[in-house]
Parts: sequence; structure tokens; C-alpha cells
Amino acid sequence: MRVLVQRCENAKVEVQNKIVGTSSKGLMILVGFTENDSRKEIEFLAKKVVNLRIFPDENGVMNKSLLDVKGSILSVSQFTLYADTAKGNRPSYMKALKGEEATKLYDLWNEELRKYVTVQTGIFGADMKVTFTNVGPTTIWFEK
Repeated sequence: MRVLVQRCENAKVEVQNKIVGTSSKGLMILVGFTENDSRKEIEFLAKKVVNLRIFPDENGVMNKSLLDVKGSILSVSQFTLYADTAKGNRPSYMKALKGEEATKLYDLWNEELRKYVTVQTGIFGADMKVTFTNVGPTTIWFEK
């Protein structure tokens, strides 16, 4: 499982020129899955993400979590996080989990996040346009 977390504002995802998900203040998350990812790992990372202290406190120090600032999440599935470019210029995505299995884990991921905060999503497998402002910039990478 790979998760790219970005502190953001004004995030949105569009499918066929229609906005399907937004976050006005919070996190933009790209998530990809591979074989042997488990419910336990998903639960662990979801809790870790919402508790990351990457929002500024009264002194401008990154000392508050998404929970503290009452932010939201825009979660987008992204199999290309598993791109392998070791054999040339055309990436291989063989390590990315496919279809129904990946959909189940993506749904579980979002379900876990929703235990803590409001979550909106893209559409799994769709051609999406994602737009957001990365604040800080603050970007954190997780791999489990």
C-alpha cells in the first residue's frame, strides 16, 4: 500500500467535466494497493494519516492534526503509484493490484478514514482530473 498525503485547500476531482469530490481544507490523498495489503495495514495507516501533525498551530508550527483543524479528505485511487521504470521509459504497473480486489481495498480505506473525518472520493478506474493547492507545500509519503 502506498499513500501520498498532501496538505491542501480547494481540492477537487472531476470526471467527464463533473465535480465528483472536493475538500476545502484538509488533505488530498492518493492511494494505491498491491498484493498482500491487509485490513490491519489499512486501519493502521488511516489512523496515522488523520493524526499527522502537519497543520500549523497559533505560532505557525506544524503541531495540529486534521482532527484538530476539523478538516476533510479528498481520496483518489492511483494505481500509478506502483509504476516501475526500471526497464526503460514505459512504466510497468504489474505490482499494482487490479480491478475488484483493488476496489474493495479502496472502499475499505475510505470507510476507515470516514470513522474520523468527512471523506469525498474520485471514481475508481475513471479518467479523473484532480486539481488542488498544496499548502506548505507539505507532502508525506507512506508505504506499508
